[in-house]
Amino acid sequence: LPVPGGGTVPSGPSDRHFTVLNMMEKQVIIFVRGEQYYDGADPDDVELISEGTMTIADDGEIVLSYQESELTGMEGTTTQFAIRGDTVVLTRSGGVNAQMVFQRGTQHSSLYETAWGTLVVDIATSRLVHRLDEHGGILEIQYTIAVEHQVTGRSQFKIRVREKMR
Repeated sequence: LPVPGGGTVPSGPSDRHFTVLNMMEKQVIIFVRGEQYYDGADPDDVELISEGTMTIADDGEIVLSYQESELTGMEGTTTQFAIRGDTVVLTRSGGVNAQMVFQRGTQHSSLYETAWGTLVVDIATSRLVHRLDEHGGILEIQYTIAVEHQVTGRSQFKIRVREKMR
């Protein structure tokens, strides 16, 4: 088979097959409530309402994306929740860089990069529920978090998503 710019690609049994995924992206309003419980301290909670996007791929993956604000202490950071089956991957990039994997009954470790240094973070998910479709829905995650392998507390996200009215 001819290739733009010259040359050929072999045809026949060695052909590579690629699947093109169609994606639907919608403008949404994302309501995030984060709660953290530390031993011997009052619970700490943050609520954020942000415009963002929800992308739904043909393979069922849903990605929620929004910008953090001064309120969360992560201004200049983009947060994404990628939901695929029983796994959610939270990715932050910008002022804070991190990737946290949530999967009920499983512990995952990752690096959490801040302006003050990089930490090893262990996440053990105890509850993960989502009911999301093209109109919005909810995502709830409860987990324990350990920093440098020392449990620091329990946390949870409660996220509601709705379509942005035009």
